[in-house]
Amino acid sequence: MDRIKTEELSGAEIVVRCLQAEGVEYVFGYPGGAVLWIYDELFKQDKVRHVLVRHEQGAAHAADAYSRSSEKVGVCLVTSGPGLTNAVTGIATAYMDSIPMVIISGQVPTHAIGEDAFQECDAVGITRPCVKHNFLVKDIRDLAVTMKKAFHIATTGRPGPVLVDIPKDITAQRHEFLYPDSVTMRSYNPVTKGHAGQIKKAVALLQEAKRPMVYAGGGVILSNASAQLRELVKAMGFPCTNTLMGLGGYPGTDAQFLGMLGMHGTYEANMAMQHCDVLIAIGARFDDRVIGDPKHFAQNLRKIIHIDIDPSSISKRVKVDVPIVGNIPDVLKEILKQVDVQKADQPALKAWWKQIDEWRGKDCLKYDRKSKIIKPQYVLEKLYEITGGDAIITSDVGQHQMWAAQFYKFDQPRRWINSGGLGTMGFGLPAAMGAQLANPGATVACVTGESSIQMCLQELSTCKQYRIPVKIINLNNRYMGMVRQWQQFFHGNRYSESYMDALPDFVKLAEGYGHSGLLIDKPEDVEPALRETFKRKKDLVFLDFLTDQTENVYPMIPGGKGITEMILSEEL
Repeated sequence: MDRIKTEELSGAEIVVRCLQAEGVEYVFGYPGGAVLWIYDELFKQDKVRHVLVRHEQGAAHAADAYSRSSEKVGVCLVTSGPGLTNAVTGIATAYMDSIPMVIISGQVPTHAIGEDAFQECDAVGITRPCVKHNFLVKDIRDLAVTMKKAFHIATTGRPGPVLVDIPKDITAQRHEFLYPDSVTMRSYNPVTKGHAGQIKKAVALLQEAKRPMVYAGGGVILSNASAQLRELVKAMGFPCTNTLMGLGGYPGTDAQFLGMLGMHGTYEANMAMQHCDVLIAIGARFDDRVIGDPKHFAQNLRKIIHIDIDPSSISKRVKVDVPIVGNIPDVLKEILKQVDVQKADQPALKAWWKQIDEWRGKDCLKYDRKSKIIKPQYVLEKLYEITGGDAIITSDVGQHQMWAAQFYKFDQPRRWINSGGLGTMGFGLPAAMGAQLANPGATVACVTGESSIQMCLQELSTCKQYRIPVKIINLNNRYMGMVRQWQQFFHGNRYSESYMDALPDFVKLAEGYGHSGLLIDKPEDVEPALRETFKRKKDLVFLDFLTDQTENVYPMIPGGKGITEMILSEEL
């Protein structure tokens, strides 16, 4: 292990020097007693900028989205006890979506650990189920190498959040600063190169396919494999679908793209998934929201190729025929080298596309375009049109999230930032902050609902302090929309606690934080409001759209049903 030797530093100085060495631009955090030495050292330098959030959950979400929207590692800094526990929701959000992130948490002094000291909690125990790895630093001599390990583990293999818990006395002690150029860990050696024999089998299956399907997930984006995915799909002439987390991995406007699949995916994508004879899954995990009931999915015989960096994701829910563990871009490059496009069964492929076009004829995303009440789908279509499909879109969780996924067409990766695995309400606004800081000058819009936005509304203050000009698209139907939809379908229209009976005036609320707000309640005002808003490059603008309270997201696969057992709008 090569080391760079420098002078004797305090533990807090070591932490900051490590962040500088890793090229960290921003740390999102909130100070407290256990991390004051670290904050003091941040104050003394200007290479690493600190963003003061208004709640630690916001810090974790902002760091998460900073990472998702760039190829950098998001970092957040929280104090011990409630600081750490407030951040756990954001840490779990990043973990479920495999986002590389480093969390630095303060801890009570080493002599007080286990004594129920003021603001003490077992950070390692609490976060163990929702981090890729965590460390408790008990010796200042281990601090620098632990920081290096944290960044290495977070960004290699299947990425994920890593926590470094640092007792306060460690940050005050002094030691020689020895920062490693690299680290190796005997127990951690992720496989990157795909098995040659398995790749050969995959190539043979792809060339023999009569009804092929490409199913790509968030792993394509995280591994920067979008270019290779596009090349494979175009070379073979195959249809392609993306998961919610994979949107933008393949161009959403391309004719070979069938839209998102799964619970609220398109009819054509779900039908093609069920009826294909060769399925290649790339950086996706066959989760419950994608394939529904595994037994229903297994009724149709098909050969499955599964490429993933994480061996534990392969054959976890669905048994596959050709598992390939490896780094996705490298595996796809090798497949592209070996595949012979001339051997593809063109007549069969033509017939397959004819069937897909018949499924497309269902027009499963249609809605009432003549409504006198604002339809949320219309707002999303206009948002796409006015931003030219070039914005970074963050979202909260619920109906608005699904409509954004359905109606905003993402042609590039890292433009769609949402909580897929954990489904965290409150994610959207702090995520927009992180994405904007990672991409200065970019157009960033947060698509949210009146329920979700109130979860982390305090970050409007952070946006004011740091002049973060995100645009908030609030689809306000006065309900927890997705909860209401499920209550309508499965609970006899008993809307138990899903109606928001005392909403704030969002325009005045935005103005109270020093921003601009606008209420839109007529369809004809949607486009002018959006156009005017996106001209204001330097301002945060809160657009409160009063939308149809009865509108539901279609298609919809009820929980526990099969992927083809969709409820379509015309069936109701």
